[in-house]
Amino acid sequence: MTRFSDRIRRRPVLAGFLAALVLTAGCTLPAFAPKAESEGAAAAPGTAPTWRACPEVPDELVGRGATGMRYECARIAVPRNWGTGAAAGATAGPGAGETFEIALIRIRSVKQRDRIGSLVVNPGGPGASGVDTAVYLSFGPGFGGLPTEVTDRFDIVGFDPRGVSRSSPVKCISDAELDASFGYDPDPESQASFDGFVDLNRRIGQQCGTRYGDQLPLYGTEQAARDMDAVRAAVGDEKLTYLGYSYGTLLGATYAQLYPQRVRALVLDGAVDPRQRLLAGSESQAKGFERAFDNFARWCTANAGRCPIAPDARAAVTTAIDKARVSPVRGRDGREATAGWVFYAVISSLYTEQGWQELARSIDALQGGDPTGVFKLADAYAERGDDGHYSNMFDANMAVNCTDETEKPTREQIRSVQSQWRQKYPLFGPALAVGMLGCVEWPGGRDAYPTGKAAGAPPILVVGTTGDPATPYEQTPALASMLGVGRVLTWEGEGHTAYPQTACVTRAVDAYLLSLTVPREGLRCPAR
Repeated sequence: MTRFSDRIRRRPVLAGFLAALVLTAGCTLPAFAPKAESEGAAAAPGTAPTWRACPEVPDELVGRGATGMRYECARIAVPRNWGTGAAAGATAGPGAGETFEIALIRIRSVKQRDRIGSLVVNPGGPGASGVDTAVYLSFGPGFGGLPTEVTDRFDIVGFDPRGVSRSSPVKCISDAELDASFGYDPDPESQASFDGFVDLNRRIGQQCGTRYGDQLPLYGTEQAARDMDAVRAAVGDEKLTYLGYSYGTLLGATYAQLYPQRVRALVLDGAVDPRQRLLAGSESQAKGFERAFDNFARWCTANAGRCPIAPDARAAVTTAIDKARVSPVRGRDGREATAGWVFYAVISSLYTEQGWQELARSIDALQGGDPTGVFKLADAYAERGDDGHYSNMFDANMAVNCTDETEKPTREQIRSVQSQWRQKYPLFGPALAVGMLGCVEWPGGRDAYPTGKAAGAPPILVVGTTGDPATPYEQTPALASMLGVGRVLTWEGEGHTAYPQTACVTRAVDAYLLSLTVPREGLRCPAR
């Protein structure tokens, strides 16, 4: 793997929906969405799509559609290689003359009035499904979804970016290799263990290179941002209104640089600093996850009645990982809860403050010989089903991240920073160091996205959470500054991304989306 996936994890909307549906406390988001292709041929580039009713999508995702919402799906074709941006695509080189299919969902309230247009959403990753996210957000504020003030004025449009889920998915990593990768020691300290992880990443890279050849660079962010303009045209909007989370902020920022005159309003929540290269970005995440874990540990100490691993949560988690290295507990399916699986359970739990108590219970149960909670958390992050089958989330994640990355460290540099970061960021630093091996061993060319001003674009709202582990807050002002037209909105909360979690954040974002009212400079929203 490369850096930890920065997609939005376990959105409150679905957790709340499932809790209401089955009356089970502590439910997590199901990892999988329906992967069936939409019926009918994709609309040719530049032509209007044919929309069809698709209630089966929310049915398969969460059991039903939201009350008062209509779901329609379509597919559009886009050039595999946009070349210089011409609608017809490149006339030479990889992918010239060929197309990818992009899956769309449009969700419209039966109470819609004074329609403004479409709100296009992307959850990040890269590799997460925008179709799924649009469904989650359609359930309204009672389940953590979009406010009715927004759904009454906009169609909610989700799309799976090229290579993701329903959109010409890239798939080249086997379930066994993903099991090996997630289960691998997060800090392979011996040279033999480190070399083993190098070999695993090399095999993955070779397989993906063999399968996709010189078309691997076509999965990069700039190509996907050009697809977004095709989505805008397909839904009939003169200008784009967009809500992007995590990696979706990078996608939105790239769009703003390519098409500044076609921007109506962009909300970029959980900002990625586009100018950070692989090494700096990985260290930033190491720092962010350490800070988030410290916040969890302090909560644990102050709430010992709800945290069975109090008073020293860090010691409990570190001990659990160390024990898993030498005597992993075997689960009901025969899988061993190795150090890697325990580590990814920790990662998964830090994406929402609601996950903290679940982590504490899972580590406590593991100490008693039951790894069920650990596997539940880790599998939710990895998008691994009960049958051991993975979605293509991390295939796409690798394809996009490694295509975007123009600078990569050597194996020797990685080995060095692994040791350095073990001292600076003891729980997360080594894993983020060796995680860079994924792109080091990745084949194919690179395709860098732009990193400049969005000259000519209107104000863009950049939202950051002070306790965000995956996209640390420091990246929020950096993205706003780079764009030149960014306005920062700060949430002094925990977890990954902010909207629509508190009244203060929701009011500010809604006013921007609905009336283009930009929050005052320096607005900070309290945690509660």
